[in-house]
Amino acid sequence: MNTIKIKKLHPKAVVPTRSHPHDAGLDLYALEDIEFENETKLVKTGIAIDIPEGYEAQVRPRSGMTLKTPMRVQLGTIDSGYDGDVGIIVDCRESLHVIGKGDKIAQLVISPVVTPEVETVTEFDTVSERGDKGFGSSDLSKIYMTDPDFSKLELTDINAKDFEW
Repeated sequence: MNTIKIKKLHPKAVVPTRSHPHDAGLDLYALEDIEFENETKLVKTGIAIDIPEGYEAQVRPRSGMTLKTPMRVQLGTIDSGYDGDVGIIVDCRESLHVIGKGDKIAQLVISPVVTPEVETVTEFDTVSERGDKGFGSSDLSKIYMTDPDFSKLELTDINAKDFEW
């Protein structure tokens, strides 16, 4: 795919742009000023995108906004069948912050998708060495232990491979 069609749903909407020619993401802009007070809100962009079948658009955080502000953009997927306003879910971790009209707040990445049929099985054909170990099982290096009355906290070094899951 060499072209993505964008429709302005609002006259003041900003069409997504790339900061650099080879950037993976297109910058998405806020349509209006929005004030946050330690809450989650939907920020409208005022644009719609025509995503071809076999593709999706991912709304992703911008690293600068995540690093430099209390605002957190939530990852989102826009399916090929959706042609409404592209909304961005934003969490604010502080009591007061404002996103201004025209601010770059997220990026849009277009990606191919695979849509396999689902098959229910009782066992997998192969068993991996990792198995069902996850959620930090490969990098756990310290564990905090307490005595039965929770009055002491002690740091103990462990090896994740010795830990019983």
